[in-house]
Order: sequence, then C-alpha cells, then structure tokens
Amino acid sequence: MTVYIKFFAAVDGNTTNALMNTIDQKVAAGYKKIVLLISTPGGSVFHGLSIHNYLVGIPLEIETHNFGSVDSIGVVIFSAGSKRYSAPDARFLLHPVSVGLTANTNLETEKLEEITKGLKIDTENIASTIAKASNRTKEELIKAISERTTLNPEQAKIFGLIHEIKTELFPVGAEVITINAS
Repeated sequence: MTVYIKFFAAVDGNTTNALMNTIDQKVAAGYKKIVLLISTPGGSVFHGLSIHNYLVGIPLEIETHNFGSVDSIGVVIFSAGSKRYSAPDARFLLHPVSVGLTANTNLETEKLEEITKGLKIDTENIASTIAKASNRTKEELIKAISERTTLNPEQAKIFGLIHEIKTELFPVGAEVITINAS
C-alpha cells in the first residue's frame, strides 16, 4: 500500500511533528511506501535533518517529488527519497546556513566560536547528506551551498539530485494527506 503525503509548509517543530505522526500511523497500518510530495521554503536545520534521518531509517520505501520549490533544508528532506522526481516548472535552492540573533544579544568570544562551530557542522552535515543522494562530493556540495545555487529540474537532473522530471504527482483515487502550516 502506498500513501501520498503532501508537505506544503515551512520546516518547523509543528510541521515536523505532524509529518512524523502521520508517517508513524501509516507504518502502524502496514503501508509499504510513502511518496512525499514536497514544496517548502525550508526552515529549521534541526528539524530538517531530523526528518531526513527519520525517513531513511524507517522500514518503508520513500519517494520524493518536488511539486513547486524545494529550498534550503527542504533539499535535505527531499534527498531522503530512494527515487526523486520533480515537476517540470519546479526549482531547488541551496544556500549557506545562518543563525538569527535578537536585537539585544550580548555575545562573548566563546559564544561566537560555539555559534560558528555549529554553523560549520550544520553545513557539513547538509553537504554530506545531499552528496550521498546526488553522487557528488561533500566538497562540491559545500561549494554549491556557498554559491547559493538554484537549480531548475533539468539542472537538478544533471546535478544528480533528481532521477526524472514528471508531471503526474499521484494516480486518481490515491490517498493524499496534507501537512501544511497550522
């Protein structure tokens, strides 16, 4: 049995919990395959890496399909698919990891070093994850991330990020569950 899950949201705690809970229910119900239809502006690195690791660690076949725009940490989630597809007019965006600071934040040298180390580790984890899926090297991915690379589907196929460009998202009568911003 196959379930289609449409993830049309930013990656945050709420959408991550909703996605994982939905997947848990489908695993318990005996489903064998999940097709994750994804369009996201990205969001939390913490949550995105968690979703990716969860998807590759569950005992189901996972396919991913970009139906709009898969940006930032969304590319890491997308990379979890053993088969990866894109709609013809979609895009992918890779960019550096950042940290938001509040207006009255006081930072000492040690805290700045901690933040910098965290950003570097996040970038390396993201690059390694996407490199495994695309058969690129980690160094190539770090370069693509630092250059703020945007790919159309044809470029994503050459890059190794997708296997095929296809229009159909799911067959008539398929079970489709939507995860979106609440």
